[in-house]
Amino acid sequence: MTDSNIETIHQNIHQRQSIGQLIEPAPNTEQLEKAVQAALTAPDHHRLKPTRFVIVTPEQRAAFGENLAKALADLGETEPAQLDRVKQHPFRAPLLVLALTTLQDHPKVPHFEQILSTGAAIQNFLLSLQAQGFATMWRSGAVVESNWLKQQLGLKEQDLISGIIYIGTAAKAIAPRAEINSQDFVKVWQAN
Repeated sequence: MTDSNIETIHQNIHQRQSIGQLIEPAPNTEQLEKAVQAALTAPDHHRLKPTRFVIVTPEQRAAFGENLAKALADLGETEPAQLDRVKQHPFRAPLLVLALTTLQDHPKVPHFEQILSTGAAIQNFLLSLQAQGFATMWRSGAVVESNWLKQQLGLKEQDLISGIIYIGTAAKAIAPRAEINSQDFVKVWQAN
C-alpha cells in the first residue's frame, strides 16, 4: 500500500461525521453491496456473524415510520405529538438501513464481543459509504428497545437493534471535525 493510499484512508476516517440533513441521491444497489461487504469483514470471534442489515427503501419509509410509532407506544408513550414526530424520522434521509445484532450463546464468545463485532461492522459500513461519496447518521433512540419492533424484524428479545442508519448525500457542507489531542486518551502501561 502506498503512502498516498494510507493518507486517503486516514482522511476518510478523520472526516467521518454524522450528518443530520440528508438528501438524494442515496447509494444504489451496487454501492450499498460494497458497504455491506466491507461491514462483514469486521472482527468476529469464531465467525458467528452476529450482524444483520435490513434495508428500508424510500417507498417503505412511511410504513416504517408507522412501525416506529407503534414501537414507541409499545414502550408506553401516549403523547400524540411524540408519536407523530417519530413517524417522520424515516424522512430524514432517502434510505435507511437497520443494523441488528443476533446474539448467540457460545462458550468462547460472550455477548459483549458479538455486540462489539456489530459496532465494528457498522463503522466499516459507514466508512465505506463515505468513501463512495455518501453521508450517514447512526441513530438509536428508545424505539430500539421495543420488543414489539424486534418481533417485527424477526429478532428474539435478547437480540439488539444496534442502530438505524440514515443514508444519503449531505444537504450542506459541514465544518471539519476539531482536532483531538490523543494524549488525553492514551497512556503507556507500566508494571507496578
